[in-house]
Amino acid sequence: MLYLFVLSRSIPETGTHFSVERSWVIHKRQLTAAQRRKTGMTDAPSIDPAEVAKFSALAAEWWDPAGKFAPLHRFNPVRLGYIRETAAAHFGRQGLKPFEGLALLDIGCGGGLLSEPMARLGFTVLGADASEKNVKTAATHAAGAGLAVDYRATTAESLAAEGAAFDVVLNMEVVEHVADLPGYLRACAKLVKPGGLMFVATLNKTLKSLVLAKYGAEYVLRWLPPGSHDWNRFVEPERLQKMLKDSGLSILKTQGVIFDPLAWAWKLSSDTDVNYMVVAGK
Repeated sequence: MLYLFVLSRSIPETGTHFSVERSWVIHKRQLTAAQRRKTGMTDAPSIDPAEVAKFSALAAEWWDPAGKFAPLHRFNPVRLGYIRETAAAHFGRQGLKPFEGLALLDIGCGGGLLSEPMARLGFTVLGADASEKNVKTAATHAAGAGLAVDYRATTAESLAAEGAAFDVVLNMEVVEHVADLPGYLRACAKLVKPGGLMFVATLNKTLKSLVLAKYGAEYVLRWLPPGSHDWNRFVEPERLQKMLKDSGLSILKTQGVIFDPLAWAWKLSSDTDVNYMVVAGK
């Protein structure tokens, strides 16, 4: 997930790392099998049941631009433009539906906020999420929009075990919520076809992101429910890049994203202190 930060340029980068109180986190072992079934969870080593339950409870709000996922709606234009431009250049595509004939996986698709526009661009899209509630919400919305998007309640590990492969894998605002990040990224890397791309968007682990992305967004401005994120799971670009390389991918570019309060919009930037995206290829 990501955040709307009007003050994102005002706090200096210090590189300070320290532990944050995590009393709000429900540990995996505290959830019974019955509770896991009730929240529609899919098992895999990288799945944190508490994280799945948290977003399953908000499933009905995915498509409300003024609801709990308002930050994602505000962020969508810049990330959609970046994905389209980068993928079009990589595959040498153009036109209104430049990606016809290419397969895309939106892992951790949530309600389908990225899956649907990717389908409109011509991709054959599989939206995958560990929450059955999210998948049902996404499928219902796509059907109402007349879009052919395949949604499945599954995991990266399961898809990799099936031998599935895609030209593009979107891994957007997911990695800060998984239990076993190296294992998860290895599974995701297996899903990228030779010559394909993976986009990873997440939050940097800095003092600036702690103040803005954690306390500012959740406890001061109340743009997100308190406890939406655990700063200890935020990932530095260098660490993420290393794990992607260890998974067999090559790093093509790293892109920062900031909020411009004058334009009231997100824009690309060299600043990776809070939000950033990494593009990797196979």
